[in-house]
Amino acid sequence: MPFFGTTWVGHDGGYGLRRAGAATGSLAAVVVACFVLNFAYEGLAIAGVGGFVDVLLVVMFAVCGVLAFRQTWAGFSRRPADPDRDASLRSLKMIGFVGSLLAYFVRSLTEAPGEGLRRREYETAVSEYERRRSARTGNPAARSTAKGRRPKRR
Repeated sequence: MPFFGTTWVGHDGGYGLRRAGAATGSLAAVVVACFVLNFAYEGLAIAGVGGFVDVLLVVMFAVCGVLAFRQTWAGFSRRPADPDRDASLRSLKMIGFVGSLLAYFVRSLTEAPGEGLRRREYETAVSEYERRRSARTGNPAARSTAKGRRPKRR
């Protein structure tokens, strides 16, 4: 979400335009990626590797694309519970990059990708700060004398 900076907090500073740009850019990347995959498939067809390899290639890209979409979509709403597992799926997400780009495009239609997660974390941090700050207000020495106790001398 570096493309959006902190504009997602108040939806200011051209947030809508940037979100539209992200959606358009990710959709354009999906189209380009599909053309690249089509060229790769045509290259295998020209090489004459056989029907089994063609089917295997299509199934592999479809399954990896679906898994990459699911992993990317889940990453927009929560942090990974096991970062090592997420790192091990990185190669799968690279193979199914079309699925990741599609997830980015679909999420861009409703919010900046990852905005909901960052907003929850931001609101939690603000409420924690306010809670800590309100607990420390006032002069602690004045509270102890108000209750009839004398402050300790040093």
